Amino acid sequence: MSKAFTRESEGDEDEELSPALRIPPGSKNYITPAGFRRLQDELDHLWKRERPELVKVVAWAASNGDRSENGDYLYGKKRLREIDRRVRFLRKRLENALVVDPATRGDCGQVYFGATVTVEHGDGRAATYSIVGVDEANASRGLISWVSPLARALIKAQVDDTVRLQVPDGWEELVVLDVVYAEISLDD
Repeated sequence: MSKAFTRESEGDEDEELSPALRIPPGSKNYITPAGFRRLQDELDHLWKRERPELVKVVAWAASNGDRSENGDYLYGKKRLREIDRRVRFLRKRLENALVVDPATRGDCGQVYFGATVTVEHGDGRAATYSIVGVDEANASRGLISWVSPLARALIKAQVDDTVRLQVPDGWEELVVLDVVYAEISLDD
């Protein structure tokens, strides 16, 4: 059968994701307002700008005749499939999103989604982490996914609590020094 009539896998796009980006089955896609805006902006850019421009290029390349050796056509069709796959993924993520604004949480001493937590590691160094959605995580900036082992260890902890985190070479104890709920910036 011609490739034109075959359909790419319509399976769950989450299967292709690394485990750190997968949302546990039956869970909501918790996300901050900034993360929701970022995903929405990416979707709008792909759907309203990049895809229409690429469709014009593909149509032009197709009008040139032989498509089997037409690089613009072949690359354009491949890129369209990539864009369409990403658009489906983003729409699904946004559809299942539950936006949680940490700034509206108020003064809460317990760690939940959206908390910015300062902890003291076993070696005495302090570190600050913000618990965000899986699509917003950036460990180098201290933004950790709510499904990460560190966030799961911290959830429901309070100031002065000691939590145990399993690390590759055993267990590490962390002391919760501060819990704050404020707007979380995703900008670099």
